Amino acid sequence: MNEALRTREGCLQVLETWVAAGWLRDLDLVFAAFLAREVAGADPLLLLGAALASHQLGRGYVALELAALVRDPAEALALPPEEHALAPQPVAPPLEPVALLQDVTLGDWQRVLADPRLVTGGEGSAPLVLEGTRLYLRRFWEHEQTVRAGIAQRLASVEPWSAEALQRARVALAELFAREEPPPQPDWQKVACAIALRSRFAIVTGGPGTGKTTTVVRLLALLQHLALSQPDGSARRLRIRLAAPTGKAAARLNASIANAVGVLKLARLANGEAVRQAIPTDVSTVHRLLGSFGGTRRFRHDASNPLPLDVLVLDEASMVDLETMAAVVAALPGHARLVLLGDKDQLASVEAGNVLGELCARADDGHYRPATREWLEALTAEPIPATLVDPQGEPLDQGVVKLRHSWRFDAASGIGQLADAVNRGDAADTQRILRAGHDDVLWVELDDRDAVLRRLVLEGYRHYLEGAAQPPAPDAPREQFDAWARSVLKAYGSFQLLCAVRRGPYGVEGLNTRIATLLHAEKLTPAASGWYAGRPVMVTRNDYALGLMNGDVGITLPLPVAGEPGRTMLRVAFEASDGGIRWILPSRLPEVETVFAMTVHKSQGSEFGHAALLLPQEASRVLTRELVYTGITRARKWFTLAIPAGAGHVLESALARRTRQGGEGPRVTGGVRP
Repeated sequence: MNEALRTREGCLQVLETWVAAGWLRDLDLVFAAFLAREVAGADPLLLLGAALASHQLGRGYVALELAALVRDPAEALALPPEEHALAPQPVAPPLEPVALLQDVTLGDWQRVLADPRLVTGGEGSAPLVLEGTRLYLRRFWEHEQTVRAGIAQRLASVEPWSAEALQRARVALAELFAREEPPPQPDWQKVACAIALRSRFAIVTGGPGTGKTTTVVRLLALLQHLALSQPDGSARRLRIRLAAPTGKAAARLNASIANAVGVLKLARLANGEAVRQAIPTDVSTVHRLLGSFGGTRRFRHDASNPLPLDVLVLDEASMVDLETMAAVVAALPGHARLVLLGDKDQLASVEAGNVLGELCARADDGHYRPATREWLEALTAEPIPATLVDPQGEPLDQGVVKLRHSWRFDAASGIGQLADAVNRGDAADTQRILRAGHDDVLWVELDDRDAVLRRLVLEGYRHYLEGAAQPPAPDAPREQFDAWARSVLKAYGSFQLLCAVRRGPYGVEGLNTRIATLLHAEKLTPAASGWYAGRPVMVTRNDYALGLMNGDVGITLPLPVAGEPGRTMLRVAFEASDGGIRWILPSRLPEVETVFAMTVHKSQGSEFGHAALLLPQEASRVLTRELVYTGITRARKWFTLAIPAGAGHVLESALARRTRQGGEGPRVTGGVRP
């Protein structure tokens, strides 16, 4: 074993060196140093493992996979980090992870982690938990247990249906899904509603345009219809709440739900209009729903003070990290039904834990038990393919349904075909589609003079900036300024430049500065730095006091000062989840960044008329199939893929790489599947 791991001081010195080089966070070192102080004689290798488990949390992974670490330390830890400015004096090779850990075996790890003062299998209160070959910080292990137990309890809640109740549900489903033109069989939206009736937990997953929102509105109509038409006198309106991870995701779902409820055909249901009135259209953020206490991880609603509801629908569930999902599950009353919506193939949450991705890991192949198939076919009259039936299907499989038909992208759509090819990792088919000349897909090469980038930026952002430069008259009522801000935000959302990385010539940090300078030179903005009218900003940390979440986007605009005619002051306009406009002083937004270009990660929960994805010049660990797929599926009408000249290999490399946990398995590490 490397000499640096022989003593506590040597281990901490290695960690200090890695922090100084930007490889680890200060928090990772502080955690290891705390354990060293608290437990005299703790093995140095154990302290290193604790720091690395903390490091993995910073990368979005809830545990350190020891088997992957032994097999390939550099890949498992992503150290040295790519595209990171290292310390002026490079770290000496003997201190690099591969050299430091090359002689450490899985048996060595298991030996040093057999210290009950710091590590247990879950019992007690030790700060670390070892489950199999996965090393957790206790808090995140407990979050996994909460999610696992909550889902298992709801999946086990399958109750027998009387023949009369089954017939009422069958008739209502047929009415709700009566279509002028029959959809491809089976009608997966209809099947999804039947799945959600079986137990108190269901997941509806699907790609863009597969109708997740349409499906959930019809499901809510079905649930309310059944609740309001109980023949035994127990009829009552269900308490339903809708939530999404961010303000922008909540606002988008709010508009979609309101539109879908308005056009829902309920005339042939006996209580149709009562059902329509019973479907809520107000969508809140998850943190607002739970009642967050600013600056803490505590919520008003928890296991001891559950949410007052019967049904919770959580949209954009791929963006929900493990800690937040655990808080949601803990706050649900025992009888409540939980329905998750999301695209399982998107990137995971920026925070730790790919909950939806893991829960839906088997969705492509169904794995429905014969009894589940019989239930679905009896209720929906839809044929369930035999290829999706599995007598050994897990309980979770019976609550998950994948929508498989896109209503937005037909067979001729380049965006739809491209997303499918990328999702399959088919590089040859991806290249064929990019070169096929589809009206909605464009592939361009970036040049050293930024001519292509300039054209994209000017064509994409000119419209919203021209609108931002035309405010209402200074004495106009506040409602006109709200309407103006709403129109500017909508225009901004018609185009978005997406980046795969933060650093480098085609990373967001440098691009935002270059774009701001370009737009100012074209006289589209009054300045290129600081606060100026038209500047788009993204919140980079949850601010519970302001009710703004990480990823929320606002536009800086002038607003008249009350009581001072003719004077305006810059405010940042954010669209609230109810469609209203919130005007925030820039000085109250210390943690924001300019967002002419945003990372693909931060674009989740958003859709843009035209999305342009810029790939970097070199392949990278962060470039994965999921990242490219997520970038493509942000586009509603047009998608542009921009690649530096001679860097076609970068796309091929990305398609070959999946998002992995320390080199093996999904990012939740196999812990939340009940």
